[in-house]
Amino acid sequence: MKFLRNREICRTLLCQVVLTAAAVTAAWRWDRRFGWFTLLLSLLFLLIHTGATYRRYRRIYELSADIDRILHGDGVKVMLGDYQEGELGILQSEIHKMTERLREQRAQLQEDKVYLADLIADISHQIRTPLTSANLLLSFLSEPEVEDGRRVELARELMGLLSRIEWLVTALLKLSKLEAGTVQFQKETIPAEHLLREGTASLLVPIELREQRLVIKAEGSFTGDVAWTAEAIGNIVKNCMEHTPGGGTIEITAQENALYTEITVADTGSGIDAGDLPHIFERFYKGKQSDEKNFGIGLALARTIIMSQNGTVKAENRSPGGALFTIRFYKGTI
Repeated sequence: MKFLRNREICRTLLCQVVLTAAAVTAAWRWDRRFGWFTLLLSLLFLLIHTGATYRRYRRIYELSADIDRILHGDGVKVMLGDYQEGELGILQSEIHKMTERLREQRAQLQEDKVYLADLIADISHQIRTPLTSANLLLSFLSEPEVEDGRRVELARELMGLLSRIEWLVTALLKLSKLEAGTVQFQKETIPAEHLLREGTASLLVPIELREQRLVIKAEGSFTGDVAWTAEAIGNIVKNCMEHTPGGGTIEITAQENALYTEITVADTGSGIDAGDLPHIFERFYKGKQSDEKNFGIGLALARTIIMSQNGTVKAENRSPGGALFTIRFYKGTI
């Protein structure tokens, strides 16, 4: 029997037998009836202890078999009601939690694999288009009969394509760092107007070239990482700029209350298509009115930056026309 092969059990039984023999011998010398009583009582204790030990080790063996099947992927679930004894109950409970955690991690790893495969496919698709165009431009530039004016024009287009690829790679690196949790956000309190000015500084020239008007109305202060938040606001304003016709207006407002700092970005463009609203912050998503040169990553990066700082962002259409982005940075946990 496997039960009797356990050295610990054999040593315990041996000690009990020796103690029983010693107790019975001493009692027999004192009185034969007392000796018989001692023998029966010792045998009863020995039987009860051996039976309880056998049941406990049998439960441990069953639990070990369940763990072995779990480790080999048989999908066995250890039920809490199967082991009611004290130490075994605690052990089983901890193993149950461990197996559930392992299942969750396994499912998460599988989801991460699918996500990574889809991400690589999306990145390769996004980079392939400008690379194909760049190769065509290089082939045109390599032709000896190309005129100097045309050569300069092709070189300018090639530089634009390379700049787009560089921007995409930089944005993807930033997004991957944010999602991996390796970015350490700094906390700094500045006037909200300064934040909005910094976020739109790089867009003042393109807005002016498009003959658009930028209006900033800000009150209160902002607490958070200024550099990252300014980039998020800049990406949202850039999206509004690209969808606002010449002569339109982009208005940014900021206000603070006891719960949060709210920033709104509104434009006078054509608004957001109803089918695009649920997906506008998804990575690589391009709306029906998006430019072909748009990668569809700017709003996804802005959303990740905002949410990483205990914030929320919402996009909607406003009346009579145009898009409205509402950003809130909460001062406490929500």
